Amino acid sequence: MGMTITEKIFSHHINREVKAGEIIRCDVDMTIGNDITTPISIKAFKESGAEKLAKPDNFAIVLDHFIPAKDIASANQAKINRDFAYEHNLKHFFDEKRMGIEHRLLPEHGLIIPGDVIIGADSHTCTHGALGAFATGMGSTDIAFSMITGTSWFKVPESIKVVFNGKRGEYVYGKDLILELIRQIGVDGALYKSLEFVGDTIEELPMDDRMSLCNMAIEAGAKNGIVAYDDITKAFLDDVAKNHELRSKPIIHYSDDDAIYSQVIEIDVSKLEPVIAYPFLPSNGKPISQAVKDDIVIDQAFVGSCTNGTLSDLRIAANILKGRKIAKKVRMIVTPATQRIYKQAESEGLIDIFIDAGAVVSNPTCGACLGGYMGILGDGERCVSTTNRNFRGRMGARSSEVYLANSAVAAASAIVGKIADPRDL
Repeated sequence: MGMTITEKIFSHHINREVKAGEIIRCDVDMTIGNDITTPISIKAFKESGAEKLAKPDNFAIVLDHFIPAKDIASANQAKINRDFAYEHNLKHFFDEKRMGIEHRLLPEHGLIIPGDVIIGADSHTCTHGALGAFATGMGSTDIAFSMITGTSWFKVPESIKVVFNGKRGEYVYGKDLILELIRQIGVDGALYKSLEFVGDTIEELPMDDRMSLCNMAIEAGAKNGIVAYDDITKAFLDDVAKNHELRSKPIIHYSDDDAIYSQVIEIDVSKLEPVIAYPFLPSNGKPISQAVKDDIVIDQAFVGSCTNGTLSDLRIAANILKGRKIAKKVRMIVTPATQRIYKQAESEGLIDIFIDAGAVVSNPTCGACLGGYMGILGDGERCVSTTNRNFRGRMGARSSEVYLANSAVAAASAIVGKIADPRDL
């Protein structure tokens, strides 16, 4: 029988065919830590007696959650990371000098390659599957094991084929595709499965949107999300190579026609509106037309995060905000995902548009998304947000509410003062 792309990636890494359900140990091509999780990994690394990283050039630390430090505790966390990075002369260490949210920053630097096996101590590591890699989140001690051995243990996941067909309507993006899928299957509908995204919609879907799609695979319980290498992947890597040397050559895999899937899901994108996930689950999706009828007044709009802090997101939001003002009782926060995106947005005049409309633009950070800083919600406040989770208390007070949406909806809502359809502006 045939094999899925995920099975082929693992088979290549251990030099024999594997099938879903097998437990294997294989080499890891990139291990990723951040300012919150890596200190735990460093502690376990030292307690093991290890003195050197097994693969120092395949290990990255990205300070992105609370940097610049928001308080003494976060400053000390950062210090632990910095001291370790300097001690080991870590090549891939990213702090304020090369700031960015890890899941958008590392692809930008040529560190994520098709065919890779990637792990990170952040659940949204699955973002990197957009480049045809297997990528998944793990715990800090798992990261320590990889630091010590250069390998990790995996149970090869079964795969669900998700077929997106049809032309996307106006203001329908990768975020809406994944929110619709999660609405259909629930937050545990793909538990420990690989979500393999295919179809003519995917063939035309830009890389930024593919990353958003794979980013939220975890919100359906998936082990990973993945899109096979194609011309869009090649164009992305060619662009990266203009500024950074790719870490290695792509190793390209495709699923066989007779590959075994645990489920096949087909979604007609031509019928899809922008999707809003109501509190308190990403699966609580509603079409924008319903949200407009529900007359949901908001206090904050947020555009940013590893899900939707891309240059295309900033362009979309700025196009809607240009020449307009944010509603009197609404505050809007825009967080570019990386410094490169920030610089490009500035050169295109997008930052001026945001500020003139009444928004505040922050440094790249995960802070607002997890309710850490740079956008915390107070009691009873509502936010329409381009982030990936809307659990109770996710962005601040437990009585606050987060409505997940794409960047166009967030910008339109900031202008109107309540959740709004950008097509109505």
